[in-house]
Amino acid sequence: MRRLIPAICFLFLLPTANAAPVSWRGWNDGLAAAARAGKPVIVDVVTDWCGWCKRMDRDVYARAEVSEYLNRNFVMVRLNAESSERVSYTGRTLTARSLAGGFKVTGYPTTIFLKSDGSHMVNVPGYVPAPKFMKLVRFIGDGHLERGESWEEYSRSSPAP
Repeated sequence: MRRLIPAICFLFLLPTANAAPVSWRGWNDGLAAAARAGKPVIVDVVTDWCGWCKRMDRDVYARAEVSEYLNRNFVMVRLNAESSERVSYTGRTLTARSLAGGFKVTGYPTTIFLKSDGSHMVNVPGYVPAPKFMKLVRFIGDGHLERGESWEEYSRSSPAP
């Protein structure tokens, strides 16, 4: 019995097996899909060496309630901030590295929220734990920001993470 209890506890820490993973897209494809679908965009700005980025994948994006909400309400884009990949934005072609710099990304991960037309809403720098991340994406995904509600107003009226 003693050996069984730690094994059972460990199982509760794993992401739900039935959860659909986040549907990541590249920059150009993602922005085109967002415009067609009329959905806002989440851009996960990462680097290959970023430990906090990997933790965000493991502890936040892998959670069923997070991935399901994101896939339903956003177009998800992953942008490597050190890549020389060519991307298009506002009629210009530049590297992913230059684009990240243009969004004033200085640390990783950084989550950028864009409207469906690609216009910038807000940057959220750093690792964000899953409960707080869910509150944040609901604030934006449910339209509170676009309706002019402040984060403070929303936080007062919505349950704590």
